[in-house]
Amino acid sequence: MKSGTELLRGLLIGLLLVLPFSVQAAGFSLEDTQGNSHRLEDYRGKWVLVNFWATWCPPCLSEIPELSSLHDTHKGKDLVVIGIAIESGSSRKVEDFSRAHGISYPVVMGNGRITAQIGEFDVLPTSFLYSPNGEQVSYQAGEVTRESVESYIKNKKY
Repeated sequence: MKSGTELLRGLLIGLLLVLPFSVQAAGFSLEDTQGNSHRLEDYRGKWVLVNFWATWCPPCLSEIPELSSLHDTHKGKDLVVIGIAIESGSSRKVEDFSRAHGISYPVVMGNGRITAQIGEFDVLPTSFLYSPNGEQVSYQAGEVTRESVESYIKNKKY
């Protein structure tokens, strides 16, 4: 027969195993190539799509017009897109590229500190979607479209 302490320990471990894992973000703090700060908590009440990409990545380039359209349509209302450029080059190269390709959303130079704040990924592009209350609710390895993000958001109640 188990002692009261053993029984309590077993119940606590069991409780931890069945409770849903919350992906509530501890938050992130990013600085874009223009020197503007972007913190997850600053966007409470809005959806936040964080997209890891690179200038040399064909699927990333295909996704840029979709993300710009998504950002432009929802900017100032209910959603913001933040791009994280995974580059070995200078921020100047990324800024020039962003202008040339009509990227309308903020772009941040990626590094290990930023990846640690947001999440690991194996492929580019990869997107993380945060709900208006700051919870990471979706992760997409590969391209996303404006339509897929809008459809996902429409079907969620926050």
